[in-house]
Amino acid sequence: MVIPGRSVGEQILVKAFVLIPFAALVAAVPIAWGWGLGWTDIALAAAFYVVSCLGVTVGYHRHFTHRAFKAKRGLRIALAVAGGLAAQGPVIGWVADHRRHHAFSDREGDPHSPWLFGTGPVALAKGFWHAHMGWLFERVSTNTERFAPDLLADRDMRIVDRLFPLWVVLSVGVPTALGGLLTWSWWGALTAFFWAGLVRVSFLHHVTWSINSICHMIGDRPFASRDKAANFWPLAILSMGESWHNSHHADPTCARHGVLRGQVDISARTIWIFQRLGWISDVHWANPARLARAAASADRTGHKDAPTEETTP
Repeated sequence: MVIPGRSVGEQILVKAFVLIPFAALVAAVPIAWGWGLGWTDIALAAAFYVVSCLGVTVGYHRHFTHRAFKAKRGLRIALAVAGGLAAQGPVIGWVADHRRHHAFSDREGDPHSPWLFGTGPVALAKGFWHAHMGWLFERVSTNTERFAPDLLADRDMRIVDRLFPLWVVLSVGVPTALGGLLTWSWWGALTAFFWAGLVRVSFLHHVTWSINSICHMIGDRPFASRDKAANFWPLAILSMGESWHNSHHADPTCARHGVLRGQVDISARTIWIFQRLGWISDVHWANPARLARAAASADRTGHKDAPTEETTP
């Protein structure tokens, strides 16, 4: 299930990818107050946030991990690269970790469950830290040969995976260059590096990690699942639909997580657009019968929500 720990060099890189952007995020408010925040910085940060977030949600998660749809080769590579821009890890390792999470969700073996240490206040605080980001600093690694053999057998994915450091450099380098060119100043390059590079990366980190922590602790559970995954509406837009987490764990291969009426799922809408363009096929949309069974089972175990399904975006 896991393999011997990361090397010292790999541990240093993980900490750098996590802590350097986080330091920028912490400094963002006082710096915004002192320096100001230009529209160029906001536009670049928003654009790169959308691309990198969808790379994770549509690419890393729904396509590569759960195979919710089949994609043409060009889009498949593009999604893997876009996911790399989020600086959350190479595609093969990310997928292996997430498949292990589903295999052992909220049980021993889950790499990032908040429930591994108990249910008391101190245990839950420790569990929240572990699920949110503490697990990233552990030296054990998920066995990719067990959990992601399909991606290891894919030459394109092996190449994209090996080039992960390049995607991280481009993730901060391209907005930096654009900021300088659009403002025709070194100052514009520096502020774009800070806001559209470091702050944007860290903000997306914490949105993604909140799915692992918050969405396994609080929220609604309209469907039966084997774990404590919950739907948490405040994160729906920022996470592009990933925070409808109970719905996802009840039906992991479904391309749409926000399956109930009124639940915003930008990732599902993006998948629908790709389908209309002919770039993807065999999309697993919500199955009404399966949802009804999961809802009925949830009612029997004490969840009283009365869901109304949406089977297409």
